[in-house]
Amino acid sequence: MKAIRFHQYGDAGVLRLEDVESVHPGPGQVRVRVAGTSFNGVDANIRAGNVQGPMPLTLPHTPGLDVAGTVDALGEDVTTLAVGDRVVGFLPFTVDGAAAEQVVVDADALTAAPTSIPLSDSAALPLVGLTAWQAVHEQGGLEAGQRILVNGASGAVGRYAVQLAAAASAHVIATGDADARDHLLALGAEQVVDHTRGDVPAQVGEPVDVVLNLAPVTPEELAALAALVKDGGVVVNTTVWMPAPVDEVRGVRGVDLYVRSDAQQLAGLVARVDRGELVVDVEERVALADLASVHARAAAGTLRGKVVLVP
Repeated sequence: MKAIRFHQYGDAGVLRLEDVESVHPGPGQVRVRVAGTSFNGVDANIRAGNVQGPMPLTLPHTPGLDVAGTVDALGEDVTTLAVGDRVVGFLPFTVDGAAAEQVVVDADALTAAPTSIPLSDSAALPLVGLTAWQAVHEQGGLEAGQRILVNGASGAVGRYAVQLAAAASAHVIATGDADARDHLLALGAEQVVDHTRGDVPAQVGEPVDVVLNLAPVTPEELAALAALVKDGGVVVNTTVWMPAPVDEVRGVRGVDLYVRSDAQQLAGLVARVDRGELVVDVEERVALADLASVHARAAAGTLRGKVVLVP
């Protein structure tokens, strides 16, 4: 089969399309014929070798943390899935991923794919959708009527976070540039702050209950955002190389979010997609063989929105 692999850490040039042996599922696993995977920002850090401590790999390694596809082989003791099932899932960081024609996955990590969108597009949902859900609901504890600031809302996680927060009947303030304004309003934001104009806290104005930071801001900028949080509120931060601020005097919690795979939560997101309550945004669909160019564009800062890779 064909797979993208890297044999050493480095820039986008280390990614190669290669012929590799077909994979076979072990006990509790299934093999998925890949319809799509996606690019996530963490993929670039893994490829570059920046996270070898928390995410040790055996090289050569196939990237691709999201998978959407069709089950085509079952390992022993698998009773929850059948050959032909259309599935979606978020794969572990340290095993070979879905940037290939086939991938072996633990059966309990998968859930039925949405039926209302193309199967390949479903690969745009797992990692970023779960990040948004866990940030807004698990860690943010967002309730109806509360105010949430989603900083970095025009990114892939941010678009889901805006939708989920709006669905919870919260007042959603989203940051994005002028080009993103109309789209963020359509997704449910009630106020869009143009971060390119500077001084985001001043533009936000009134205090908020939750700050969700998804953008690579400076520690000083994050501290300024945290100062917007009401007493007893929370700062949820996904840029985990920079700890979330804590204010014990005011009872403001700081949470550094590390997303985890959760098939039950993912099934809930899929149900929202099929009910028309959650839009799966796909900016581009790119041939898997061109994955290196996607990594290069991400490094150059010219990649916008969610990219799905199709074998």
